Amino acid sequence: MKDTYYNMDCIAGAKAHIPDGVVDLVITDPPFAIEGDQLHRLYNRKEEHVVEGYVEVSRENYRDFSFRWMEQAKRVLKDTGCMYIVSGWTNLLDILLAIEHNGLEVINHIIWKYSFGVSTKNKFVTSHYHILYCKKSGCDVKFNPYCRFGAAEKDQEGSSMLYCDLEDVWVIGREYKKGRIRNKNELPVELLKKMILYSSEEGDLVCDFFLGSFSSAKVARSLGRYSTGFEINESAYLQQVGHISNIERGWMLAGLRSNEGNPHFNQRKRWTKEEMGSVVERYHNIKRTGVTDRQAYAILSQEFGRGYFSMMNIIKKSKSARSPY
Repeated sequence: MKDTYYNMDCIAGAKAHIPDGVVDLVITDPPFAIEGDQLHRLYNRKEEHVVEGYVEVSRENYRDFSFRWMEQAKRVLKDTGCMYIVSGWTNLLDILLAIEHNGLEVINHIIWKYSFGVSTKNKFVTSHYHILYCKKSGCDVKFNPYCRFGAAEKDQEGSSMLYCDLEDVWVIGREYKKGRIRNKNELPVELLKKMILYSSEEGDLVCDFFLGSFSSAKVARSLGRYSTGFEINESAYLQQVGHISNIERGWMLAGLRSNEGNPHFNQRKRWTKEEMGSVVERYHNIKRTGVTDRQAYAILSQEFGRGYFSMMNIIKKSKSARSPY
């Protein structure tokens, strides 16, 4: 496998270059159809370091455009794969309709909270984006819940760092690259790392239909993944594509945790009759010590690397099987 990128429209490009069901993860930040090429005038931004040639989609064509690119994204995605779509609120309805039209299912509607750095006089300041975390309907996707924090890790206030990280409101600051050449709108590295770590594994293929600054490709390579995608803006493509090969694949992995913090290390493995029998036998041995059912389930969960409720269900089934009623 190798990293491959194309300077072309994503719909035609996907049809021509990506086979069905080969992508593990899609991360994409499509145009918002809000005259993104003119935002610097609205917010008085200085754009001398921004790559020219940003290609916007008209509001009139946005729904059809969303339907068509998402159709290709679904086609190239594996059944175990998932997709993160970053959207503003203006055309969020079109994105949601495209998800439904293409038979995708929203797993989470994530809010990405950030500081926008502008003030308003007649309305509230917009300081968030929407991230639609989706999958093919009826499919089970990869998810690595312990890739960033262990189950027992606490912050200074004693709150679970894992629970906080798994909430669907993500507070991640935007990156301000003063004096550096950049694309019109870039997703921050920390946001991309979070998506990639939770939803893919080393060696997986990550696809971005709107590469822009190639941030998703850069972070994917840095985390030991492969990437592919499309960028229609020739200036942006030529500015970034040559930098990818200079990134050492997997260099970010050295500072990451292993999955050893997962107390349910067997949770995705198929049950065997032998294992279920061992659970039942161990349960009766534990109960002879005088502990409650709740305490017994917790001990079984720890010993067998399965969830608490899995233990409870196995024991309940064994009791029902022995009951004459």
